[in-house]
Amino acid sequence: MSGQSTGCGFLMSVVVHGDSALNEQEKELNQRLRQLYPAVNENETPLPRSWSPKDKFSYIGLSQNNLRVHYKGHGKTPKDAASVRATHPIPAACGVYYFEVKIISKGRDGYMGIGLSAQGVNMNRLPGWDKHSYGYHGDDGHSFCSSGTGQPYGPTFTTGDVIGCCVNLINNTCFYTKNGHSLGIAFTDLPPNLYPTVGLQTPGEVVDANFGQHPFVFDIEDYMREWRTKIQAQIDRFPIGEREGEWQSMIQKMVASYLVHHSYCATAEAFAKSTDQAVHEELASIKNRQKIQKLVLSGRMGEAIETTQQLYPNLLERNPDLLFMLKVRQFIEMVNGTDSEVRCLGGRSPKSQDSYPGSPRPFSSPGHKASSSQPYLTGFDSNCCNGVTSSKSHSSSPHSHKSCPPAAGSTLPVSDISINGSRSQQPITSNDVDMEVDHFTNGVTESSSNGFLNGSSKHTAEPDDCDADMGRLSVAC
Repeated sequence: MSGQSTGCGFLMSVVVHGDSALNEQEKELNQRLRQLYPAVNENETPLPRSWSPKDKFSYIGLSQNNLRVHYKGHGKTPKDAASVRATHPIPAACGVYYFEVKIISKGRDGYMGIGLSAQGVNMNRLPGWDKHSYGYHGDDGHSFCSSGTGQPYGPTFTTGDVIGCCVNLINNTCFYTKNGHSLGIAFTDLPPNLYPTVGLQTPGEVVDANFGQHPFVFDIEDYMREWRTKIQAQIDRFPIGEREGEWQSMIQKMVASYLVHHSYCATAEAFAKSTDQAVHEELASIKNRQKIQKLVLSGRMGEAIETTQQLYPNLLERNPDLLFMLKVRQFIEMVNGTDSEVRCLGGRSPKSQDSYPGSPRPFSSPGHKASSSQPYLTGFDSNCCNGVTSSKSHSSSPHSHKSCPPAAGSTLPVSDISINGSRSQQPITSNDVDMEVDHFTNGVTESSSNGFLNGSSKHTAEPDDCDADMGRLSVAC
Protein backbone atom coordinates (compact mmCIF):
# COMPACT_ATOMS: atom_id res chain seq x y z
CA MET A 1 0.00 0.00 0.00
CA SER A 2 2.80 2.37 0.86
CA GLY A 3 4.34 1.84 -2.59
CA GLN A 4 1.06 2.58 -4.34
CA SER A 5 0.47 5.69 -2.29
CA THR A 6 3.98 6.88 -3.06
CA GLY A 7 3.41 6.34 -6.79
CA CYS A 8 0.11 8.24 -6.68
CA GLY A 9 1.75 11.07 -4.81
CA PHE A 10 4.50 11.27 -7.42
CA LEU A 11 1.97 11.40 -10.26
CA MET A 12 0.00 14.09 -8.49
CA SER A 13 3.12 16.18 -8.00
CA VAL A 14 3.98 15.82 -11.69
CA VAL A 15 0.48 16.90 -12.72
CA VAL A 16 0.49 19.88 -10.35
CA HIS A 17 3.98 20.88 -11.46
CA GLY A 18 2.94 20.60 -15.11
CA ASP A 19 -0.15 22.72 -14.54
CA SER A 20 1.84 25.37 -12.73
CA ALA A 21 4.39 25.43 -15.53
CA LEU A 22 1.63 25.90 -18.10
CA ASN A 23 0.14 28.67 -16.00
CA GLU A 24 3.50 30.41 -15.85
CA GLN A 25 3.89 30.15 -19.63
CA GLU A 26 0.37 31.52 -20.11
CA LYS A 27 1.14 34.44 -17.81
CA GLU A 28 4.36 35.21 -19.69
CA LEU A 29 2.49 35.07 -23.02
CA ASN A 30 -0.25 37.41 -21.80
CA GLN A 31 2.31 39.85 -20.42
CA ARG A 32 4.36 39.84 -23.63
CA LEU A 33 1.29 40.32 -25.83
CA ARG A 34 0.02 43.21 -23.69
CA GLN A 35 3.42 44.83 -23.98
CA LEU A 36 3.55 44.40 -27.76
CA TYR A 37 -0.08 45.29 -28.48
CA PRO A 38 -1.39 47.55 -25.68
CA ALA A 39 -4.30 48.89 -27.76
CA VAL A 40 -5.83 45.47 -28.43
CA ASN A 41 -8.85 44.40 -26.39
CA GLU A 42 -8.77 40.62 -26.63
CA ASN A 43 -12.32 40.33 -25.32
CA GLU A 44 -13.46 41.89 -28.61
CA THR A 45 -10.63 41.04 -31.03
CA PRO A 46 -8.51 38.10 -29.80
CA LEU A 47 -4.92 37.83 -30.95
CA PRO A 48 -3.65 34.75 -32.82
CA ARG A 49 -2.07 32.41 -30.27
CA SER A 50 -1.90 29.06 -32.10
CA TRP A 51 -2.86 27.28 -35.32
CA SER A 52 -6.50 26.33 -35.77
CA PRO A 53 -7.26 22.57 -35.70
CA LYS A 54 -10.47 23.31 -37.65
CA ASP A 55 -9.15 25.67 -40.33
CA LYS A 56 -6.59 23.43 -42.05
CA PHE A 57 -6.24 20.87 -44.84
CA SER A 58 -6.30 17.17 -43.95
CA TYR A 59 -2.59 16.68 -44.84
CA ILE A 60 -1.62 18.99 -41.97
CA GLY A 61 -0.92 17.58 -38.51
CA LEU A 62 -0.71 19.70 -35.33
CA SER A 63 1.02 19.02 -32.01
CA GLN A 64 2.61 20.78 -29.01
CA ASN A 65 -0.39 22.99 -28.15
CA ASN A 66 -1.15 23.47 -31.86
CA LEU A 67 2.12 25.35 -32.39
CA ARG A 68 4.01 22.62 -34.30
CA VAL A 69 2.94 21.81 -37.87
CA HIS A 70 4.03 18.68 -39.76
CA TYR A 71 3.14 17.37 -43.21
CA LYS A 72 1.44 13.96 -43.48
CA GLY A 73 0.42 13.80 -47.15
CA HIS A 74 1.86 12.17 -50.28
CA GLY A 75 3.75 15.19 -51.56
CA LYS A 76 3.94 14.04 -55.18
CA THR A 77 2.35 17.03 -56.97
CA PRO A 78 1.36 20.65 -56.15
CA LYS A 79 -2.15 19.30 -55.60
CA ASP A 80 -0.79 17.70 -52.41
CA ALA A 81 0.01 21.11 -50.86
CA ALA A 82 -1.63 21.84 -47.51
CA SER A 83 -1.94 24.92 -45.30
CA VAL A 84 -3.24 25.93 -41.90
CA ARG A 85 -4.49 29.27 -40.59
CA ALA A 86 -4.20 30.75 -37.11
CA THR A 87 -7.15 30.75 -34.72
CA HIS A 88 -7.91 34.47 -35.20
CA PRO A 89 -7.22 37.24 -37.73
CA ILE A 90 -4.76 40.00 -36.95
CA PRO A 91 -6.59 42.80 -35.07
CA ALA A 92 -6.37 46.23 -36.69
CA ALA A 93 -5.63 47.79 -33.28
CA CYS A 94 -2.19 46.12 -33.30
CA GLY A 95 -0.79 48.78 -35.60
CA VAL A 96 2.21 46.50 -36.20
CA TYR A 97 1.91 42.71 -35.85
CA TYR A 98 4.68 40.10 -35.94
CA PHE A 99 5.09 36.32 -35.68
CA GLU A 100 7.95 33.90 -36.38
CA VAL A 101 8.23 30.35 -37.73
CA LYS A 102 11.23 28.10 -37.06
CA ILE A 103 12.05 25.41 -39.62
CA ILE A 104 12.50 22.21 -37.61
CA SER A 105 12.96 20.10 -40.76
CA LYS A 106 12.83 21.07 -44.42
CA GLY A 107 11.72 17.53 -45.26
CA ARG A 108 12.23 16.05 -48.71
CA ASP A 109 12.12 19.18 -50.89
CA GLY A 110 11.55 22.14 -48.56
CA TYR A 111 8.43 23.31 -50.38
CA MET A 112 7.27 25.51 -47.50
CA GLY A 113 5.39 28.80 -47.53
CA ILE A 114 4.97 31.32 -44.71
CA GLY A 115 2.58 34.22 -44.94
CA LEU A 116 -1.00 35.44 -44.69
CA SER A 117 -4.44 34.60 -46.04
CA ALA A 118 -8.04 35.73 -45.69
CA GLN A 119 -10.82 33.60 -44.30
CA GLY A 120 -12.18 31.20 -46.92
CA VAL A 121 -9.01 30.90 -49.02
CA ASN A 122 -8.42 27.32 -50.19
CA MET A 123 -6.24 25.39 -47.74
CA ASN A 124 -5.23 22.80 -50.37
CA ARG A 125 -2.68 25.35 -51.63
CA LEU A 126 0.49 27.06 -50.42
CA PRO A 127 0.18 30.65 -49.14
CA GLY A 128 0.30 33.20 -51.96
CA TRP A 129 -1.11 31.07 -54.78
CA ASP A 130 -4.71 32.31 -54.52
CA LYS A 131 -6.49 35.65 -54.26
CA HIS A 132 -6.14 37.33 -50.85
CA SER A 133 -3.25 35.02 -50.06
CA TYR A 134 0.41 36.06 -49.58
CA GLY A 135 3.49 33.92 -49.02
CA TYR A 136 7.30 33.68 -48.94
CA HIS A 137 8.50 30.26 -50.13
CA GLY A 138 11.60 28.47 -48.92
CA ASP A 139 12.51 26.38 -51.97
CA ASP A 140 13.16 29.37 -54.30
CA GLY A 141 13.01 32.47 -52.05
CA HIS A 142 10.20 33.98 -54.14
CA SER A 143 7.26 35.99 -52.82
CA PHE A 144 3.79 35.06 -54.06
CA CYS A 145 1.09 37.73 -54.08
CA SER A 146 -2.31 36.21 -54.95
CA SER A 147 -0.73 34.47 -57.93
CA GLY A 148 0.81 31.15 -58.88
CA THR A 149 3.76 33.06 -60.35
CA GLY A 150 6.29 34.25 -57.78
CA GLN A 151 8.64 37.23 -57.79
CA PRO A 152 12.29 37.13 -56.65
CA TYR A 153 12.34 38.43 -53.07
CA GLY A 154 14.85 36.92 -50.65
CA PRO A 155 17.12 33.95 -49.93
CA THR A 156 15.92 30.39 -49.61
CA PHE A 157 15.43 28.97 -46.13
CA THR A 158 15.98 25.51 -44.71
CA THR A 159 16.31 23.53 -41.48
CA GLY A 160 17.26 25.70 -38.49
CA ASP A 161 16.26 29.04 -40.04
CA VAL A 162 13.78 31.36 -38.30
CA ILE A 163 11.50 33.26 -40.66
CA GLY A 164 9.49 36.21 -39.34
CA CYS A 165 6.47 37.91 -40.90
CA CYS A 166 5.63 41.51 -39.97
CA VAL A 167 2.33 43.15 -40.97
CA ASN A 168 2.23 46.94 -40.80
CA LEU A 169 -1.44 47.84 -40.47
CA ILE A 170 -0.63 51.56 -40.62
CA ASN A 171 0.53 51.58 -44.24
CA ASN A 172 -0.83 48.08 -45.16
CA THR A 173 2.56 46.56 -46.01
CA CYS A 174 4.32 43.33 -45.08
CA PHE A 175 8.00 42.40 -44.77
CA TYR A 176 9.82 39.22 -43.77
CA THR A 177 12.87 38.56 -41.65
CA LYS A 178 15.40 35.72 -41.72
CA ASN A 179 17.31 34.92 -38.57
CA GLY A 180 16.69 38.39 -37.16
CA HIS A 181 17.45 40.44 -40.31
CA SER A 182 14.82 42.30 -42.32
CA LEU A 183 14.47 41.33 -45.98
CA GLY A 184 12.54 44.46 -47.05
CA ILE A 185 8.97 45.09 -48.14
CA ALA A 186 7.37 42.07 -49.79
CA PHE A 187 3.71 43.14 -50.20
CA THR A 188 1.75 46.40 -50.28
CA ASP A 189 -1.94 47.35 -50.23
CA LEU A 190 -2.86 44.44 -48.00
CA PRO A 191 -6.57 43.93 -47.18
CA PRO A 192 -7.75 43.81 -43.56
CA ASN A 193 -8.53 40.73 -41.43
CA LEU A 194 -5.69 38.50 -42.61
CA TYR A 195 -4.68 35.32 -40.74
CA PRO A 196 -1.12 34.10 -40.15
CA THR A 197 -0.73 31.08 -42.43
CA VAL A 198 1.86 28.39 -43.09
CA GLY A 199 1.87 25.79 -45.88
CA LEU A 200 3.80 22.54 -46.48
CA GLN A 201 3.98 20.21 -49.49
CA THR A 202 6.47 17.34 -49.09
CA PRO A 203 6.95 14.60 -46.45
CA GLY A 204 9.16 15.34 -43.46
CA GLU A 205 8.48 19.09 -43.33
CA VAL A 206 8.05 20.32 -39.75
CA VAL A 207 7.82 23.93 -38.46
CA ASP A 208 7.19 25.59 -35.09
CA ALA A 209 5.30 28.87 -34.67
CA ASN A 210 6.02 31.64 -32.16
CA PHE A 211 3.09 34.04 -31.67
CA GLY A 212 4.70 35.58 -28.62
CA GLN A 213 5.21 32.48 -26.50
CA HIS A 214 8.98 33.19 -26.56
CA PRO A 215 11.11 36.27 -27.24
CA PHE A 216 11.45 36.94 -30.98
CA VAL A 217 14.73 36.64 -32.84
CA PHE A 218 14.05 39.89 -34.68
CA ASP A 219 13.88 43.07 -32.57
CA ILE A 220 10.29 43.90 -33.40
CA GLU A 221 9.97 46.22 -30.41
CA ASP A 222 12.60 48.54 -31.87
CA TYR A 223 10.66 48.64 -35.14
CA MET A 224 7.47 49.46 -33.21
CA ARG A 225 9.21 52.27 -31.32
CA GLU A 226 10.39 53.68 -34.64
CA TRP A 227 6.86 53.82 -35.96
CA ARG A 228 5.47 55.30 -32.74
CA THR A 229 8.05 58.06 -33.07
CA LYS A 230 6.98 58.73 -36.67
CA ILE A 231 3.30 58.96 -35.73
CA GLN A 232 4.01 61.20 -32.76
CA ALA A 233 6.08 63.50 -34.97
CA GLN A 234 3.19 63.81 -37.43
CA ILE A 235 0.84 64.72 -34.58
CA ASP A 236 3.30 67.27 -33.20
CA ARG A 237 3.72 68.90 -36.62
CA PHE A 238 -0.02 69.40 -37.03
CA PRO A 239 -0.58 73.21 -37.28
CA ILE A 240 -2.64 74.12 -34.20
CA GLY A 241 -0.58 76.75 -32.38
CA GLU A 242 -2.55 79.55 -30.71
CA ARG A 243 -5.84 78.44 -32.26
CA GLU A 244 -6.19 75.45 -29.93
CA GLY A 245 -9.44 76.75 -28.42
CA GLU A 246 -10.92 77.35 -31.87
CA TRP A 247 -10.21 73.78 -32.91
CA GLN A 248 -11.90 72.43 -29.80
CA SER A 249 -14.96 74.60 -30.38
CA MET A 250 -15.11 73.54 -34.03
CA ILE A 251 -14.95 69.84 -33.11
CA GLN A 252 -17.76 70.30 -30.58
CA LYS A 253 -19.91 72.04 -33.19
CA MET A 254 -19.24 69.21 -35.66
CA VAL A 255 -20.30 66.61 -33.10
CA ALA A 256 -23.43 68.58 -32.18
CA SER A 257 -24.32 69.03 -35.86
CA TYR A 258 -23.91 65.29 -36.47
CA LEU A 259 -26.18 64.39 -33.54
CA VAL A 260 -28.88 66.85 -34.66
CA HIS A 261 -28.67 65.78 -38.29
CA HIS A 262 -29.13 62.10 -37.43
CA SER A 263 -31.97 62.88 -34.98
CA TYR A 264 -30.25 61.72 -31.77
CA CYS A 265 -32.44 64.01 -29.71
CA ALA A 266 -31.52 63.06 -26.14
CA THR A 267 -27.81 62.75 -26.92
CA ALA A 268 -27.76 66.07 -28.76
CA GLU A 269 -29.47 67.80 -25.85
CA ALA A 270 -27.10 66.26 -23.29
CA PHE A 271 -24.03 67.10 -25.38
CA ALA A 272 -25.21 70.71 -25.84
CA LYS A 273 -25.59 71.13 -22.08
CA SER A 274 -22.17 69.64 -21.32
CA THR A 275 -20.42 71.90 -23.86
CA ASP A 276 -22.46 75.08 -23.23
CA GLN A 277 -23.92 75.04 -26.72
CA ALA A 278 -27.42 75.62 -28.01
CA VAL A 279 -29.33 73.19 -30.18
CA HIS A 280 -30.26 75.22 -33.25
CA GLU A 281 -33.31 73.12 -34.09
CA GLU A 282 -36.41 72.42 -32.08
CA LEU A 283 -36.59 68.94 -30.62
CA ALA A 284 -40.05 68.49 -32.16
CA SER A 285 -38.59 69.11 -35.61
CA ILE A 286 -35.79 66.63 -34.96
CA LYS A 287 -38.32 63.98 -33.91
CA ASN A 288 -40.39 64.66 -37.03
CA ARG A 289 -37.36 64.06 -39.24
CA GLN A 290 -36.58 60.93 -37.26
CA LYS A 291 -40.12 59.67 -37.86
CA ILE A 292 -39.84 60.25 -41.62
CA GLN A 293 -36.42 58.58 -41.67
CA LYS A 294 -37.78 55.46 -39.96
CA LEU A 295 -40.63 55.25 -42.46
CA VAL A 296 -38.19 55.45 -45.38
CA LEU A 297 -35.81 52.87 -43.90
CA SER A 298 -38.69 50.46 -43.26
CA GLY A 299 -39.85 50.78 -46.88
CA ARG A 300 -43.14 52.53 -46.08
CA MET A 301 -42.62 55.17 -48.74
CA GLY A 302 -46.27 56.14 -49.13
CA GLU A 303 -46.52 57.08 -45.46
CA ALA A 304 -43.16 58.85 -45.66
CA ILE A 305 -44.32 61.03 -48.56
CA GLU A 306 -47.65 61.79 -46.91
CA THR A 307 -46.00 62.61 -43.56
CA THR A 308 -43.49 64.90 -45.28
CA GLN A 309 -46.29 66.77 -47.03
CA GLN A 310 -48.15 67.20 -43.75
CA LEU A 311 -45.17 68.32 -41.65
CA TYR A 312 -43.30 70.29 -44.33
CA PRO A 313 -45.86 71.71 -46.80
CA ASN A 314 -44.59 72.57 -50.30
CA LEU A 315 -41.19 70.99 -49.55
CA LEU A 316 -41.59 68.29 -52.20
CA GLU A 317 -43.01 70.80 -54.69
CA ARG A 318 -39.89 72.91 -54.31
CA ASN A 319 -37.69 69.82 -54.68
CA PRO A 320 -39.07 67.80 -57.61
CA ASP A 321 -35.90 65.72 -57.84
CA LEU A 322 -36.38 64.59 -54.24
CA LEU A 323 -40.02 63.74 -54.90
CA PHE A 324 -39.03 61.79 -58.00
CA MET A 325 -36.48 59.72 -56.06
CA LEU A 326 -39.06 58.99 -53.36
CA LYS A 327 -41.57 57.89 -56.00
CA VAL A 328 -39.01 55.62 -57.65
CA ARG A 329 -38.26 54.09 -54.29
CA GLN A 330 -41.97 53.71 -53.61
CA PHE A 331 -42.40 51.83 -56.88
CA ILE A 332 -39.57 49.47 -55.93
CA GLU A 333 -41.11 48.85 -52.50
CA MET A 334 -44.52 48.26 -54.12
CA VAL A 335 -43.04 45.61 -56.41
CA ASN A 336 -41.33 44.00 -53.41
CA GLY A 337 -44.59 44.11 -51.48
CA THR A 338 -43.05 46.19 -48.68
CA ASP A 339 -45.06 49.36 -49.15
CA SER A 340 -48.25 47.70 -47.95
CA GLU A 341 -49.62 50.81 -46.22
CA VAL A 342 -49.78 52.85 -49.42
CA ARG A 343 -53.28 54.03 -50.21
CA CYS A 344 -54.51 54.73 -53.68
CA LEU A 345 -54.43 58.51 -53.45
CA GLY A 346 -52.77 59.08 -50.09
CA GLY A 347 -49.20 59.43 -51.30
CA ARG A 348 -49.74 61.79 -54.26
CA SER A 349 -47.83 64.98 -54.76
CA PRO A 350 -49.78 68.20 -54.37
CA LYS A 351 -50.02 68.57 -58.14
CA SER A 352 -51.52 65.14 -58.62
CA GLN A 353 -54.15 65.96 -56.01
CA ASP A 354 -55.38 68.76 -58.26
CA SER A 355 -55.72 66.32 -61.10
CA TYR A 356 -57.65 63.83 -58.99
CA PRO A 357 -59.63 65.75 -56.37
CA GLY A 358 -61.83 62.77 -55.51
CA SER A 359 -60.88 60.15 -53.00
CA PRO A 360 -61.60 56.43 -53.19
CA ARG A 361 -64.66 55.23 -51.43
CA PRO A 362 -64.32 52.45 -48.89
CA PHE A 363 -65.19 48.93 -49.88
CA SER A 364 -68.40 47.64 -48.33
CA SER A 365 -70.21 44.35 -48.37
CA PRO A 366 -73.10 44.01 -50.84
CA GLY A 367 -76.63 43.51 -49.76
CA HIS A 368 -77.30 40.93 -52.44
CA LYS A 369 -75.61 38.91 -55.19
CA ALA A 370 -76.37 38.74 -58.89
CA SER A 371 -77.68 35.60 -60.47
CA SER A 372 -74.28 34.88 -62.00
CA SER A 373 -73.18 33.78 -58.50
CA GLN A 374 -70.19 36.15 -58.67
CA PRO A 375 -69.50 38.42 -55.67
CA TYR A 376 -70.00 42.17 -56.00
CA LEU A 377 -68.67 45.33 -54.34
CA THR A 378 -70.77 48.37 -53.57
CA GLY A 379 -69.60 51.97 -53.41
CA PHE A 380 -66.86 51.32 -55.96
CA ASP A 381 -65.04 54.10 -57.80
CA SER A 382 -61.67 52.52 -58.47
CA ASN A 383 -59.96 49.30 -57.55
CA CYS A 384 -56.70 50.22 -55.82
CA CYS A 385 -54.21 47.70 -54.49
CA ASN A 386 -51.02 49.06 -52.89
CA GLY A 387 -51.49 52.36 -54.63
CA VAL A 388 -52.15 50.87 -58.09
CA THR A 389 -55.51 51.33 -59.76
CA SER A 390 -57.01 48.57 -61.84
CA SER A 391 -60.05 48.41 -64.06
CA LYS A 392 -61.50 45.57 -66.11
CA SER A 393 -64.88 44.13 -66.94
CA HIS A 394 -65.30 40.39 -67.25
CA SER A 395 -67.58 38.30 -69.33
CA SER A 396 -68.77 35.02 -67.93
CA SER A 397 -66.67 33.03 -70.39
CA PRO A 398 -64.12 33.79 -73.12
CA HIS A 399 -66.70 33.02 -75.83
CA SER A 400 -69.79 34.72 -74.42
CA HIS A 401 -70.86 38.22 -75.43
CA LYS A 402 -70.14 41.04 -73.00
CA SER A 403 -73.26 42.65 -71.57
CA CYS A 404 -73.76 46.40 -71.51
CA PRO A 405 -72.33 48.23 -68.47
CA PRO A 406 -74.77 48.46 -65.62
CA ALA A 407 -76.56 51.62 -64.73
CA ALA A 408 -75.66 53.80 -61.75
CA GLY A 409 -76.23 52.01 -58.49
CA SER A 410 -76.13 48.57 -60.10
CA THR A 411 -73.49 45.99 -59.46
CA LEU A 412 -70.42 45.28 -61.57
CA PRO A 413 -69.02 41.71 -61.42
CA VAL A 414 -65.40 41.38 -60.57
CA SER A 415 -63.25 38.32 -60.01
CA ASP A 416 -59.70 37.86 -58.84
CA ILE A 417 -58.62 41.24 -57.57
CA SER A 418 -54.94 41.02 -56.65
CA ILE A 419 -53.79 42.46 -53.35
CA ASN A 420 -50.05 42.19 -52.50
CA GLY A 421 -49.68 39.59 -55.22
CA SER A 422 -52.50 37.34 -53.91
CA ARG A 423 -55.90 36.94 -55.49
CA SER A 424 -59.16 37.62 -53.73
CA GLN A 425 -62.70 37.94 -54.99
CA GLN A 426 -64.46 41.19 -54.12
CA PRO A 427 -67.92 42.40 -55.01
CA ILE A 428 -68.24 45.72 -56.88
CA THR A 429 -71.08 48.15 -57.57
CA SER A 430 -70.88 51.01 -59.97
CA ASN A 431 -72.52 54.15 -58.54
CA ASP A 432 -70.68 56.98 -60.23
CA VAL A 433 -68.07 55.70 -62.67
CA ASP A 434 -68.40 52.86 -65.14
CA MET A 435 -65.08 51.18 -65.71
CA GLU A 436 -63.30 47.99 -66.54
CA VAL A 437 -61.29 46.14 -63.95
CA ASP A 438 -57.73 45.08 -64.72
CA HIS A 439 -55.90 42.20 -63.09
CA PHE A 440 -52.74 43.02 -61.16
CA THR A 441 -50.26 40.32 -60.34
CA ASN A 442 -47.14 41.45 -58.43
CA GLY A 443 -47.66 45.01 -59.57
CA VAL A 444 -48.06 44.10 -63.29
CA THR A 445 -51.27 44.97 -65.13
CA GLU A 446 -53.19 42.43 -67.16
CA SER A 447 -55.65 44.34 -69.33
CA SER A 448 -58.32 42.97 -71.62
CA SER A 449 -56.67 44.17 -74.80
CA ASN A 450 -52.97 43.75 -74.14
CA GLY A 451 -52.00 42.61 -70.64
CA PHE A 452 -48.62 41.73 -69.28
CA LEU A 453 -48.01 38.97 -66.79
CA ASN A 454 -44.47 38.38 -65.48
CA GLY A 455 -42.96 40.10 -68.50
CA SER A 456 -45.03 38.30 -71.18
CA SER A 457 -47.96 39.85 -72.97
CA LYS A 458 -51.41 38.32 -72.97
CA HIS A 459 -53.97 39.27 -75.67
CA THR A 460 -57.65 38.57 -75.10
CA ALA A 461 -60.24 39.25 -77.76
CA GLU A 462 -63.21 41.18 -76.36
CA PRO A 463 -66.64 41.34 -78.05
CA ASP A 464 -67.78 44.71 -79.33
CA ASP A 465 -71.54 44.24 -78.78
CA CYS A 466 -71.68 46.79 -76.03
CA ASP A 467 -72.74 50.30 -77.10
CA ALA A 468 -71.66 51.96 -73.89
CA ASP A 469 -68.07 53.11 -73.60
CA MET A 470 -66.17 51.49 -70.69
CA GLY A 471 -63.88 54.15 -69.12
CA ARG A 472 -60.46 53.41 -67.69
CA LEU A 473 -58.95 55.11 -64.71
CA SER A 474 -55.32 54.59 -63.78
CA VAL A 475 -53.86 56.49 -60.89
CA ALA A 476 -50.13 56.22 -60.20
CA CYS A 477 -49.77 56.57 -56.49
